[in-house]
Parts: sequence; C-alpha cells; structure tokens
Amino acid sequence: MSLTVAIVGRPNVGKSTLFNRLAGKQLAIVDDTPGVTRDRAVATTDFAGLELKLIDTAGFDEGAPETLAARMTAQTKAAIKDAQVCLFVFDARAGITAGDEILAAELRKSGKPIILCANKSESRAAAAGELEAYALGLGEPIAISAEHGLGLSELHDALAPYAERPQDSSQADSEQSEAQRPLRLAIVGRPNVGKSSLMNRLLGEERALTGPEAGITRDAVLAEWRFEGREILLHDTAGLRKKARVVDRLEQLSVDSALAAVRFADCVLLVMDANMAFEKQDLAIADLIAREGRALVFVANKWDQVADRQKMMKELREKRDRLLPQVAGAAIEGVSALTGEGLERLMPSVIETERIWNTRVPTPALNRFLEEAQNRHPPPAVKGRRIRLRYMTQAKARPPTFVLFGNQLKSLPDSYLRYLANGLRSAFDMPGTPIRLNLRASKNPFAE
Repeated sequence: MSLTVAIVGRPNVGKSTLFNRLAGKQLAIVDDTPGVTRDRAVATTDFAGLELKLIDTAGFDEGAPETLAARMTAQTKAAIKDAQVCLFVFDARAGITAGDEILAAELRKSGKPIILCANKSESRAAAAGELEAYALGLGEPIAISAEHGLGLSELHDALAPYAERPQDSSQADSEQSEAQRPLRLAIVGRPNVGKSSLMNRLLGEERALTGPEAGITRDAVLAEWRFEGREILLHDTAGLRKKARVVDRLEQLSVDSALAAVRFADCVLLVMDANMAFEKQDLAIADLIAREGRALVFVANKWDQVADRQKMMKELREKRDRLLPQVAGAAIEGVSALTGEGLERLMPSVIETERIWNTRVPTPALNRFLEEAQNRHPPPAVKGRRIRLRYMTQAKARPPTFVLFGNQLKSLPDSYLRYLANGLRSAFDMPGTPIRLNLRASKNPFAE
C-alpha cells in the first residue's frame, strides 16, 4: 500500500523540483517564475524501498473566492486532506515568512503528520533560515536541496515510520500481470474548450482547476479512476495553440507536457467547442494524435448550446471524413461538461475505440483481402513492369500495424497505400483507428 505524501509550501520554494526528484523523472514543470504549479500533480514512486504516492501542490495564497489564487488554494487544501503525511517545504535562504506561518497553522489544523523540509540548504546562507524554522513548532527541519539531491537519506528516514514496506517484487509482478492494465486516457484540445471541466465531471469531484480564464492548466494533471470495473488513468492537459503563437517559455513547457501525455496515452479525447469544431488547430491536433498512433475519440463539448443536434452531428461527421481521412469513422460524442449531458455515451465509446485499436487480424484473412484488393484495383506499372504485392501480415496492434511484402515497393504511390488502409478499415471493422503499413521488398536471388 502506497503512502500518500503531499508536498506543500509557499510559491517558488522548490516543491515541484522536490516532486520531480522523488519521482525520479521530470513530471512537473519547473521554472523560476512563482506560481507555475496550479493543479495537483500525482505520481507513484519507489523511494529507496518506500512506496510513495506523491502529490505536488500549488502555493498557498488566500484570496477572494472567485479569484484564481483562491481556487488554487482550494486544490492545495484538498491535497492536504487526501494525504497521510505532509512535507512542508520552505526556502531556507529566505527564512520563515508570514506566508510560511499561515500555512503552518493550516497544516496543524489538519491533524496530519508534518515533516519540515528546509530546501535550498546547499550553502551556508541557509543556516539562519533553518534555525528560524524551530519557531513554527513543527519539530526539527530536515536540511535538503531538491535541485542537488542533498538530504534525501534523512528525508527517507523521516518518512519510513509512516510507510509500509513493499511486498516481494516477484509477487507484485505476478499480481500486476494478472490484473488488467489500466487504460491511459488523455484529454487534449485548444485552450478554453472545457477539458478540465470534462475531467472533473467524469471524476465527480473538482480534481482539476477550472475557470473562465484561458490557459489555467499548465502541468498535465493525472488522476486514477475506475469505470465499470476498469482502471483508468486520466490525463488532463494544457490547451494547445498554434505553434507560432507560443512565445512564452512557460507555455512552451506546458505544450511539451501535453504532447508527452499524448505519447503516454492509449486513447485520446480531443475536446472541441461544438459550435466551432474542426477548426485548423483541431485538425492539427487530430493529425498529431494519428501520427503518434493513438486511439482517438472526438468530443463535441457544450452540446447543451446546440439547437439542431441531429443536423450538427451530421455536419461534424462529414467534416471528420473529408478533412481527416486518416481517422475516417472515428467516434464523435456530443457532451456537456457543464450539465453532464451525453457522458453516459462517452466512456462506452472510449472502450470500444480502444478495443478496435487492439485489433489483430489473422494472416490468412489478410492475404485474402490483399488478393481481392488487387483484383479490384491492380497496382500501377513502373517502366513497363507491374508492382507485385506478394503477401501481408500483421506485425503488431496498438495501433494495427501491417507489413506488406512485394517487389518495387518504393514505387508504390501513396494513393494506393491509402486505398489499402481504407480497405483494411472497412473489411475488418476498424473505423477511426490509425493504420500503419510497413513495406518490405523481396530479395532478388540474382542480384549478385
């Protein structure tokens, strides 16, 4: 059983750096700008034998209820409530501030065990700040440097009494192989189309920060969920704008985090505004998802604002097949993240799309298809010699990837490859899934 640890502190004290250090990889965006982290980031890790579930949090800053700062603080309070232990991080070089004292009072009220971490203690300038920390009444601070990896053994010893030792690795691996692997589901789209609202509606809680401001989400927010017995790892991501408009360094880091979430995913929900669907940026994002080989479901959000829904759905399907032939037939679901309308159709559509993405076709059936396809439309001739397609087999699924053997395949036009890919979708009932065709030329025995 993992120990849930919330990392809390004022803005810019190094919480995300410590989160990444303990997780063993770059998960949270780190920058010198205060207030980079807004949502809760979650990661599970083995910290020298301790199984930890880490929660990175936003800075603690009280404000009016409708402000972004207040909503960020609410996310931090939720993380403290969920945690079993809190790591209270402060900047030892800056010393204890009024903000630290306010947060210390909030942590004491929670009743959770608190481990005080004096970050940025790699230099002598931190000594005075470490002494000031005793005034908080939270015990002896642990001197660490998240950036340089100092003091982690002392932090490990402080966490150890609260954690259960992991079970034997061979037993854990056996149990993992028996259990069904979680479905990794990413939510992507342009800014302010309702991605975080959709995630919160699916989870039934305010897990991701939302609001009328565009670009609230920066880090990819990960949440565990269960749908009809199936484990789901949900990834909410930052909005993806046109590349030319991304000039801010923080936004570029957010975009990189979103793209990493797409590569991490099995299936991707591309959220669009139903009244402005399939705009140029939507098409660019869909093409990126197809090139990455991910399963794709289109989500037309704000469906409650659509008057003639039957007509709108017909128009959306026509645009999808005309503008995105590489994912022709992909599912489109009209939903409202605000009211919950249409969500009962969304997850069954995701499960079905993932099933298609995992399709495997027997080799005999593939070669019967290849023979029929060539009889209908033979490959073109090159310099008087016809291209010969000998046989086809499936190399792997996720996405369905096929290997085509023959001669002069370098001269096979892209139009004929599209014809084969569309034929495979139709013949083996694989609408919307990306299909990859790899070409393997037969060796000429007389080449020498």
